[in-house]
Amino acid sequence: MHLSDRDFLEVIERTPLVSIDLVIQDDAGRVLLGWRTNEPAKNTWFVPGGRIRKNETLDAAFLRLTAAELGKAVDLEEAVPLGAYTHLYETNFAEVGGIGTHYVVLAYALRRAELPEQLPAEQHSDYCWLNADEALRDAEVHPNVLPYFEALSGLASARP
Repeated sequence: MHLSDRDFLEVIERTPLVSIDLVIQDDAGRVLLGWRTNEPAKNTWFVPGGRIRKNETLDAAFLRLTAAELGKAVDLEEAVPLGAYTHLYETNFAEVGGIGTHYVVLAYALRRAELPEQLPAEQHSDYCWLNADEALRDAEVHPNVLPYFEALSGLASARP
């Protein structure tokens, strides 16, 4: 069941949304970022991801989101949890003033699997790979992405 834009905007006004962020790393430790084409976080570099739907299991949501955002379905078992994050935005998908968006984000790291040459363009108009230093220096990288680089660093140092 899909909500109308009006009903979904009311949900955003009244409740937090639960989402998954996909932190895709290549062999050099760089992270895949996409140029966001819609609010929130429009016109910034951000990781792929999306909302979990009502009555959707975490496993099913992960399969759906990786297929939609990466062009390839990936099992949740292949990912490493990076933690839960709070993302607060002053904007919303409809760009209606005075209504912010609140996400509780479950971030998962994935090693770069074989991705299609052409990544989906529904949410992102372009893609790039950045390491932590590049991301910290780039003002167009959304601040909510930066903690993922720290989490990846901690994950790498915890490996034997």
